[in-house]
Amino acid sequence: MVTPYIKSDLQAKQNDTMQHTFKHIALAIFTLTVSISFAQERENDTIDTDVVNVIKPYTPTISDAFKIKETATLNDSTTGKKKVIKYNIFSIPVASTFTPAKGKAATVDKEKPVKLYDNYASLGVGTYTTILGEIYLNHALSSTERVGGYFSHHSSAGDIEGVNFDNNFSETGLNAHYSQKLRDYSWKVEGGFQLQSFNWYGVPDQTIDVFDVDHAFYTANFGGNINFEDAIIKNGSVLYRRFGDDQDSGENRFVLKSGFDVPVADEVINAEVTIDYLGGSFDRSYFVNEELNYSNINFGLAPSYQMKEDDLTLNLGLNLVYLNDNEASDSKFFIYPNIMASYRLVDELLIAYGSIQGGLIQNSYYDFAQDNPFVSPTLFVAPTDQAYNTSLGIKGKLSNSMSYNISGHYLADNNKALYKANTFLGTAEENYQHGNSFGVVYDDLTTFSVAGELNVDVNRNFKLALKAEYFAYDTNNEAEAWNLPDIKASAFLDYQIDEHWFAGANLFFVGERKDEYREEGVLVFTEPMTITLDSYLDANAHVGYKISDELSVFAKANNIVNQDYNRWLNYPVQGIQFLAGATFQFDF
Repeated sequence: MVTPYIKSDLQAKQNDTMQHTFKHIALAIFTLTVSISFAQERENDTIDTDVVNVIKPYTPTISDAFKIKETATLNDSTTGKKKVIKYNIFSIPVASTFTPAKGKAATVDKEKPVKLYDNYASLGVGTYTTILGEIYLNHALSSTERVGGYFSHHSSAGDIEGVNFDNNFSETGLNAHYSQKLRDYSWKVEGGFQLQSFNWYGVPDQTIDVFDVDHAFYTANFGGNINFEDAIIKNGSVLYRRFGDDQDSGENRFVLKSGFDVPVADEVINAEVTIDYLGGSFDRSYFVNEELNYSNINFGLAPSYQMKEDDLTLNLGLNLVYLNDNEASDSKFFIYPNIMASYRLVDELLIAYGSIQGGLIQNSYYDFAQDNPFVSPTLFVAPTDQAYNTSLGIKGKLSNSMSYNISGHYLADNNKALYKANTFLGTAEENYQHGNSFGVVYDDLTTFSVAGELNVDVNRNFKLALKAEYFAYDTNNEAEAWNLPDIKASAFLDYQIDEHWFAGANLFFVGERKDEYREEGVLVFTEPMTITLDSYLDANAHVGYKISDELSVFAKANNIVNQDYNRWLNYPVQGIQFLAGATFQFDF
């Protein structure tokens, strides 16, 4: 490419001036030379010529040097103006065969996705002739239909040290379900059966002649639920359960629930309707050989409204319950608060929350037996009026993998059900009247508690949960809050060591509880004696190895510290226990 030379007008004018001056100087020198030549020729006419050469070196000094003390000025009207130069680029299209390659993202090596199976079977055997097994089945009949079932069994021969009476137990359950998911709604129906057997082995005096102390429970249930999309009625559920024992006791429970939305102006009120029926009978009461019946039904309506404003979430509601006691021919109406609020103080780091709620708790023989399988079939069953349950706390995250929750609670339960050891009858006619069973007493109870919880979830390979709660009770009629602990704490740990090995542990700490021992006979009557049950720590751990995607083996240890503690009065538990087994996953 050639770059042209551009001469400005100023430079051209300066060059013309210099040429003109040079011409005058040249003309003056020429004239002076001619004059001198004529003068010399005239002198030659009269004077002889001699040549004189004078040679003197020139040595310059500093004083010979001088500098220009004035700056030349140029009176030119165009000096202060800049020539505006415009450049133009002329693009000429050139044919090209270059085609840029498409970008390709760098690949990241990924782990092989974990294969998930719909079904599994597990079996383990251990000390005390323990058998633990379960099977879970889930099969898709079509894109919208599924059918499945569940079977479980847990049994042990007992053999508790220091106990002469039979102390084996067994629990077997079977459940089946069918579900369908359609465009506007989905529904599920299920049914099941459970058989449980235990022994009232907690006889205070283990040296007496051994007698049969076994008893059994059975449960049959049927129910279902339905959920709607974009409808006023949101969901509904129904449950029927029949529960009984081998002592001619029986109980029926029917629960119907439905949730729906009620539009009011531009707002929506959520509401839930509940119908809860309970009826049952016992062959006799504890002291008198006469039938004991109970029956009640309650109707509940719980409307609520949720309001969100920036960081504040507020739920305002009521719980209205009408109770009809069919056996006592009595009815009551209850109004409970249902208010919850939360406020984000610092995003997810600090959230303050509180609530005040209440409700009518429908106690049942089934619930009592699942909580304490050593109750006698002579219970007085009545609901608990929980006037209010208040809580106040803070929760949030300490980091992306760690969360916490600290709270305080204050409850007021009217007619609270408490487990209490039955009186030892010297004239016992039944195998549960030897001070080896538990009854239920009711009292107005207030409870204050403080709880703390910490959860650590570093990744899917490591999880840790810690929780502790302290309780303080105040009873109205009873001397103590029977069999309620003053402290409860727990810890759960799951760790995926590597691709094949996994392990975990859980610990339970239960503080002191109090119970009462009484004896009564024809000629004997002892004053009630309060007994304090020691606190205990139950530590359990497990480890496993994954042989393949389908098969893995495991080993478990329970009650590792081998504490010989009493869960209930006169009911010691098994010592350290070991169990090993395998789990197999599969698809049809």
